[in-house]
Amino acid sequence: MDIKFTIRNEKPDDIVSISDVTEKAFKALEISEHTEQFVINALRDAGALTISLVAQVNGVVIGHIAFSPVTMSDGTTDWYGLGPVSVLPDHQRQGVGKALIEEGLSRLHDINAKGCCVIGHPEYYKKFGFKNTNDLVYKGVPQEFLFILVFEGSTPRGKVIFHDAFKATG
Repeated sequence: MDIKFTIRNEKPDDIVSISDVTEKAFKALEISEHTEQFVINALRDAGALTISLVAQVNGVVIGHIAFSPVTMSDGTTDWYGLGPVSVLPDHQRQGVGKALIEEGLSRLHDINAKGCCVIGHPEYYKKFGFKNTNDLVYKGVPQEFLFILVFEGSTPRGKVIFHDAFKATG
């Protein structure tokens, strides 16, 4: 089923919808701690929500993606983390998440990002050019779930540290 949707920057009026979409998208996911909506709000409150896009159908938000700065222990700068990315369950597997990721990565290029990392499903993110690396680790996450996409320069080495907002629980 093809749906027609548009992607745009989030607006203040979208905040409640983004939380709702995110909560519903992760509700049935067993590996989730179900705090993703709190992470997005904490990133926004901290001024660390570098890119925040929504997908909408007929003015209704059906998907969201966030990108925020990450810190690399080797001092490499201008890297960002992808996530969370959320799509309402009724609209999943229809290209919405893919379009959000592609648009977000394009916007990272526009701001001269050096690269992007994500913790996610091993098969899904490879479609976008993300690769596993043994050069970086994220504490507490098995290596096969950490992916990077280098836009410019070399692969950072050491530890990747996501913003403190990722510790938000409510």
